[in-house]
Amino acid sequence: MNRDVVIPADFKARYAKILGKENKKFLKFCKMPLRKSIRINTLKADPDKIVERLKERGWKLQKMPWFEFGYFVKTDEEITSSLEFFLGYIYTQEASSMLPVLALSPEKNDFILDMTAAPGSKTTQMAQIMENKGCIVANDNDIYRIKALRYNIETLGVLNTVVTRMDGVYFKNIKERFDRVLIDAPCSAEGNVRKSWNVLSRWSVNLIKHISEIQKRLICAGIECLKKDGVLVYSTCTLAPEENEGVIDYALKKYDNVFVEDFGLSGFKTRPGLLEWGGMKYDDQIRNCKRIWPQDNDTQGFFIARLRKK
Repeated sequence: MNRDVVIPADFKARYAKILGKENKKFLKFCKMPLRKSIRINTLKADPDKIVERLKERGWKLQKMPWFEFGYFVKTDEEITSSLEFFLGYIYTQEASSMLPVLALSPEKNDFILDMTAAPGSKTTQMAQIMENKGCIVANDNDIYRIKALRYNIETLGVLNTVVTRMDGVYFKNIKERFDRVLIDAPCSAEGNVRKSWNVLSRWSVNLIKHISEIQKRLICAGIECLKKDGVLVYSTCTLAPEENEGVIDYALKKYDNVFVEDFGLSGFKTRPGLLEWGGMKYDDQIRNCKRIWPQDNDTQGFFIARLRKK
């Protein structure tokens, strides 16, 4: 059922330029409630047993084709009030939010920086894939968000993670130290409209421009602390080109030792990055970025870029 969402005229006009006639479908999906989804935490639970016991309680589960431990869920039970959630056997995570970690492809012995980690969805997903091996530096600059990060790390049985509280820009001082860097950057959160339509109540082009400057500083710090041949994934839950393609284009112009890698997300529909916006022409490599529109997979909106350091 669609919600009574007031969408700003500037927002409509902006995406009409990008999507053309398809803008109506996009705006329709913006008003639709988001599907519930979970990730089964294999650090503490057997997936088959969890699926069986949830189904016995009447939960309807649909496995995500792009991540073997991700499920769409239909249940009258409040997920975060369930025993499985309390014990850390399952974690509520939106489907497209699982994709940046898949793009990063962490390996067991990697030394990884999660630059803006709280509340820990992607940190704990990485730890799960790494089977608690290697090391993750989970950083955030907000003490209140760090409390949630530490709680989730502890609840989900994560053992390979160090929590730090710093401005992400600080990591520019640590040269070529990390095998992989994840920057799930703070953003205007346009892609979260289906989760919380209040996002639009504070939306503005000025906000987008302000946040994009922060994002540029973060990605520069990430490139500086990334080892040679290392991988950096930059992601946002917004659709604004200034915060996505514009940031990647800025990084490519500033650093001649990084390039944008193409990557696949099996079972998930993505679209290439935009090569032009607002009179700006972007580097051709940006076509290798992935745009995730809500109407394509019935998820949140997202943007993902995978960079490699030469």
